[in-house]
Amino acid sequence: MVDPTIQKVNQLMEGAIEHLKREFTALRTGRASLGLLDHIKIDYYGTPTPLKQVANLGIPESRLITIQPWDVSHIREIERAIISSDLGLSPSNDGKIIRLPIPPLSEERRKDLVKLSKKYGEETKVQIRGFRRDGNDELKRQQKDSTITEDDLRHLENETQKLTDKYIHTVDELIKKKEEEILAI
Repeated sequence: MVDPTIQKVNQLMEGAIEHLKREFTALRTGRASLGLLDHIKIDYYGTPTPLKQVANLGIPESRLITIQPWDVSHIREIERAIISSDLGLSPSNDGKIIRLPIPPLSEERRKDLVKLSKKYGEETKVQIRGFRRDGNDELKRQQKDSTITEDDLRHLENETQKLTDKYIHTVDELIKKKEEEILAI
C-alpha cells in the first residue's frame, strides 16, 4: 500500500511537470503551434474568453497560423489581443480570417528562448524540492505523533527522495528536448 503522504507528494510533483509542459508549449520555436495562442484571451461580450473558444484555429503551413472567428465582428479584438501579447507576432486579416505568419527565429532570440526554458525548468525543480520538503515535514510530524515508526519515517523519506530524483530527471529531459527543438533550424 502506498502511503497517503507519498501519494500526495507524487501528485503535486506530477502537476508541476504538467505545468512545465504547458509553459514550454507557449515558447515560440520558429514553427507554427496552436499552443502559442493558449494564453490569449479576448473580451467576448464582456467575458475574458480563450481564443480557441471563439474561433477556428488552423495551421495550413509550417510557419502560418490561421484564425477564423465565429463572429467576424470580433476580428479587431482578436488582432489587438495578439499584438498586445508577448509573442511578437504581426497578424493580418482580410475581414474574415486572421493570418499569423511565424517568422524564423534569430540566433539571439533562440538563445534567449533556451535561457527562458532553463529558467522555467529551474523554477519547476525548486517547486519539486519544496514538495519533497513539505512531504518530509508531514512524515516527521506523523512520526512525532507516533502514527508511524522511526523505521517507517526513514523508508518513506527515501521514497520521497526517489520521487524527487525521478521528477528532477524528467525536468532535465524536458529542458534538453525543448532546447534541441528551439535550436533546430
